[in-house]
Amino acid sequence: MKIEYSKKILKYVGRANGEYKLFGEGDRVLVGLSGGKDSYVLLHTLNRIKQIAPFDFKLTAITIDSMTGIDYSPVAEHCKKHGIEHIWYKTPIMEILEENKRKNSSACGFCARMRRGSIYSKAIELGYNKIALGHHFDDAVETFFMGMFYNGMMRSMPPKYKAYNGIEVIRPLIRVREKYILGMLAKNDFPIIDGEESCLAFKEGGEKQPYVREQTRELLKELEEKYDRLYVSFEAAFKNIYPETFLDSKFLED
Repeated sequence: MKIEYSKKILKYVGRANGEYKLFGEGDRVLVGLSGGKDSYVLLHTLNRIKQIAPFDFKLTAITIDSMTGIDYSPVAEHCKKHGIEHIWYKTPIMEILEENKRKNSSACGFCARMRRGSIYSKAIELGYNKIALGHHFDDAVETFFMGMFYNGMMRSMPPKYKAYNGIEVIRPLIRVREKYILGMLAKNDFPIIDGEESCLAFKEGGEKQPYVREQTRELLKELEEKYDRLYVSFEAAFKNIYPETFLDSKFLED
């Protein structure tokens, strides 16, 4: 089963790697493979770069099984077919969530932190120095607006950051628009896993559904229909930040 790669995605990931030094010679990269479209595109793009790049790095996929009843065997079989090392890591996250959930609150943040912690612990255990996640540029823009509208802060998603344990988390798709990911998805038969089917946040009678990101996504979609270069401007703005022009006193001159 041959993979149809996206030249645009390869180009943007290459540019991001050149600008932000995300991965290189001798790195041991653990890729979060949830079974969703973003993680498949990330994995195969990095695998292609590994095949053609003038430097060598180790690449392994990891799937965090929260024990929600999802069968991840199609993901494992897919990696095997393409010669990609894969770790299926089973953790009792769902059980812990059920025991600690609070009424009328979203489990998403808590679940995400636990899943991230599981990847961190496995990376340290197996000697990986970098973790690659599938967040793309649309995610970064949505996060920025969600922070302003709902949390009163201005923040987004950096291309890379150091976790508390020294592991470097990288986002190779950070310059990539979601539409390019959907384009690559349409050309490939990836065994997509729908995590929402057994997600605690979507269970009847469970926590509040995570509607905030969807609302933000719809707003940005409407804006882009009116201003076709909207995301070009966003990318430029994310690189031209003037903190001294806001109300935070620590950036103001005395």
